[in-house]
Amino acid sequence: MAAKSTKYLTISGIAFLLLFMYFLISNGCLTDSTKLELLIKSFGVMAPVFFLTLQIIQVIIPIIPGGITCGIGIILFGPFWGFILNYTGSMIGSIIAFLMVKHYGHDFILKFTDQQTYDKYIGWLDKGNKFNKLFALAILVPGFPDDLLCMIAGLTSMSLKKYIFIIATCKPLALIAYSWGVKEIIMKIGTMF
Repeated sequence: MAAKSTKYLTISGIAFLLLFMYFLISNGCLTDSTKLELLIKSFGVMAPVFFLTLQIIQVIIPIIPGGITCGIGIILFGPFWGFILNYTGSMIGSIIAFLMVKHYGHDFILKFTDQQTYDKYIGWLDKGNKFNKLFALAILVPGFPDDLLCMIAGLTSMSLKKYIFIIATCKPLALIAYSWGVKEIIMKIGTMF
């Protein structure tokens, strides 16, 4: 039941994101850097705070795909500050998700994913000592459900210190790949209209 409501939240989040993208495109914000800069300035000092909060929440409650928000961060705040906000939000959200699963167990994970997806990745725990290496590789390489795997890591005996080390060292490459890839796709879509 909880996974079903999360699915509806995800669909709603994606719909909101598409409307936001439509707003950016229709107002020329993706093709005119001056218009984009004015839009960002209209939010004042709250723009980075709002975006950082969104990044933290999307890791814990996957309403909007993280790869998409990473690209938006680069577009809205530029390559340096966009990366800093993406990385910081992702790190904080990942640590919170890990600690929540450490405290609440697999029931917490099942609130945000369906049983089939959970079963697909929970087998990684059977890998014993190889789990840490597989986990680090999955965080390093884009394309894996790293938010889910961060939660599954909370079911292991992995220490918070080791978890933070893996996330801190492996996440940047994936964030850069997602950010730039999605940014390029969004910019191409923006020029089509």
